[in-house]
Parts: sequence; C-alpha cells; structure tokens
Amino acid sequence: MSNQAIDRNFTPRERSPATRARRGLVLALACAAVAIVGIDVAIVNVALASIQHDLGVDHGTLQWVVVAYGLLLGGFLLLAGRIADQFGQRRVFLTGIAIFTGASLLAGIAEYAVLLIVARGVQGLGAALIVPAALSLLAVTFAEGPERDRAVGIFGAVDGVAASAGVVGGGVLAAGLGWRWAFFIHVPVGTALFVASLMFLPGDRPDERASRLDVAGAVTVTSGLLAFVYALHHAASHGWFTWSTLALFIAAVALLAVFVRIEARAVAPLVPAAMLRNRTRAAANLTAFLAFSALLALIFIGSLLMQQVLGYSPAIAGLAWLATTATIFVTAMTGTRLVGRVGGRTLLIIGLSLVAVGAFWLARVPRDAGYVTDLLPAFLLAGVGFGFCGPALQLGALSGVSRSDAGLASGLVETSREIGGAAGVAAVTTVLVTGSELDSFHAAFTVVGVLAVLGLVVAATGYAGRERELA
Repeated sequence: MSNQAIDRNFTPRERSPATRARRGLVLALACAAVAIVGIDVAIVNVALASIQHDLGVDHGTLQWVVVAYGLLLGGFLLLAGRIADQFGQRRVFLTGIAIFTGASLLAGIAEYAVLLIVARGVQGLGAALIVPAALSLLAVTFAEGPERDRAVGIFGAVDGVAASAGVVGGGVLAAGLGWRWAFFIHVPVGTALFVASLMFLPGDRPDERASRLDVAGAVTVTSGLLAFVYALHHAASHGWFTWSTLALFIAAVALLAVFVRIEARAVAPLVPAAMLRNRTRAAANLTAFLAFSALLALIFIGSLLMQQVLGYSPAIAGLAWLATTATIFVTAMTGTRLVGRVGGRTLLIIGLSLVAVGAFWLARVPRDAGYVTDLLPAFLLAGVGFGFCGPALQLGALSGVSRSDAGLASGLVETSREIGGAAGVAAVTTVLVTGSELDSFHAAFTVVGVLAVLGLVVAATGYAGRERELA
C-alpha cells in the first residue's frame, strides 16, 4: 500500500525518546478505546436472556437492546470520521468517550426497557465518534513504513480480538455479577481513559480543521446508512422479501443515491471522489465488509450452537471462545511484521482461506460434538485467519490517504466492518429458521464459509500487488 501517499504532506512530530514514548501512549489509548467499543458489540448478546427475565420484555423488544447500538454505530461512523477531520481527532475522541461512558452508566441502572434501549443507542453514537477518531489519530501520529505498520497492526489486532473477548466477558459476567455489569464495567474504564486522553493526547492543530461541513451530504448518507442497517435487522426478524423490509431497503438505496448526486455537485463534498478511486482502499473496504460479516456471524451462531445444541452454559460458551481470542491477537502481532514483507493481499488470501476452512469444518459437526475434537480446530483456524486479516485491512483502508482525510478513511472502513457484521448476523439468523435444528446450523456455517471465500476473491483481484502496495 502507499504509505508514502499518506504522509506526503505530513511531517512526523519529533523523534526524541520522549516523543516516541508519547506516540506509544497515543497507540495505547487508541487501542483501549477501540477495545471497549468492540467488546460492547458482543458482551450484551450473552446476557440477553438475563435482561429479558429481569425486565420482563418480549423478544420483539429485547432485540432493540442489540439493534439500537448497532444502528447508531453503523449509521454515524462515516459522518463521525469526517467530523474528526473537520474539528480535530482529539476533540472528537474525547467527546465520544464521554458520551459512551455516560450512556454505559445509564444502561446499567436502567429499570425499564425503554431507558435501556435509549442508553444503548447513545452508547452506539459515542462509539461511532470514538472508532474513526482513534484510527485517524494513529494515521497522523505515526510516520510511514514499519512504524505505522506496527501501530495500525496492533490496533487491528485489538479491534479484531475485542468481539470474541466480549463474548467471553459477557458469559462470565452474566453468570457472576449479573447483566448490569456488562455496562457498569465500562464506567471506570471509560473514566480512566478520558482522563488519560485529556492528559496525554496532543492537541488538535488549528490548520487541520476545515471551515465547512457538507450538511446535505451528511444528512443523506447518515439517513441512508441508518435505513440500511435497520433494514438488515428488520429482515432477520420479518423476512427478506416482506413489503416492509423491501421498503426499507428501497429507502436506503434512494437516500444513498441522492447522496452520490449531492457529492458530485458539492464544492466541498463529504466524501471526495478521489477517496474511492484508490484500488487497494476500495478493495480493503469491500473485503472488510465480507470479512466482518463472516467474523460476527461465526461468533453469533457458534455461541448459539454451543448453548442450544451442545448444552453449554453462557459462561462456558463464553470461555470456549478464549482459544479464538488469544489466537487472533497472537497472529495479528505476527501479521504486523509480515504485512510489510509479503503484502496485504497475500495475508488476506491466507487469512480468509483459513476462515473458510474453519467455517466449512463447523458445517459438519455432529450433534454430540466434542469441544477439543470438533470445535477447537475450527476456532483456532478462524482465529489465525482473522488475525492475519486485521492488519492488512486497516493498512489497506489508509492507502493513499492524506492527513486531512484520515478520519474519513477510518470512518469508511469502520462503516464497512459494522454494516458487514450486521449483514452477516442477519443472513445467518434467516438461515437458522429454515430447517431442522442441527441442519440449520450447518447451513449457517456454510454461509459464513461462502462470505469468507467472497472476501478472498475480492482481496485477490482488488488489492494491488506487493510492489505497488509498498510503493
């Protein structure tokens, strides 16, 4: 990828040991922030049964505890990325942490479902501000070459491992302290993160802030993304071809088409056309959509398989993912060193191939499947595969990005990931109700394998070759 293009107008801050330490703190803070966001995507899922019992809600209401978070997170990521470019990464990062932490406290004390759902939506909004601001902080802090490769690779590793870590944490908390601690846990962590960020993050530079925002573009793209994410959730519970689902998808497409037309005429567009012309960046976003469709769908149906078919408790099902969590992190650390040697395309081909093999392996597990003999091999393959994908996707998404567009590029890839995850879960949820219990799980795992193969094809054909990536 073209790291030189990212830094063409960027002179790194100082090279003294003290400044190197400060850059390390920026990396640590960005990783901590993306970790709490990623964990929260999954941590609540394992606790849903306890929430339903305590608050006395039906399944239709309960789904909004998940949908509200994903809806606002997926809908506002792109706009949040551009806001970070306009008003400063540090400012947006701190604002997102404050909103997320406050909403976590509100969710934890909620005694009524409506208040919990509202709090979850506000959490999603805070998360939407945090994630692109965190990644763009790395893009403007670390110099081109191995330094940025390592930083973004570590960020990708933490981001990738967070979802499976959330499943582990959710199971343990649900079985121990109770579901409210799935939210309360973010309060001290978020508070400490806010204080540390206030102390150690460098201030935003005035010359990084633009004077205007493409309001019409922001309204249409955010509305279109919100409609699309909601349509995915709606399809999972109401069917893909019902009139209400089709109407939502049509509305989403219409809004996004209006957005494209507005951007073509805007003097200062929210998404400049040049942002989508880079071949590697476009492939990275599409591959991220497919890869995270596979990842979140795998975690979702894997957790259900263990609890509904194999009889695991929520805590044991959560702990069963530890192998995947650890493997993703260790492999991603290796991937940060390999991406500069073999190129992002090669890592993605290897990684998504392993994910596909793991998913197809799970598509044949017997009803009396053993963890060590039947589940663990697939969990390890998926962990290695997703670990390799993380660094390559994050770095590919920043290919050819200038300093002033770092937040937008970060928002684009995070939007691709979040909407991809929602699409994957919606797809396998639909499949789960189409046949007998075990057969439907087999079919759902096959869908995950197909998603991984499609991502592999996009990476193989869309990414630039190694020489061009490193140019």
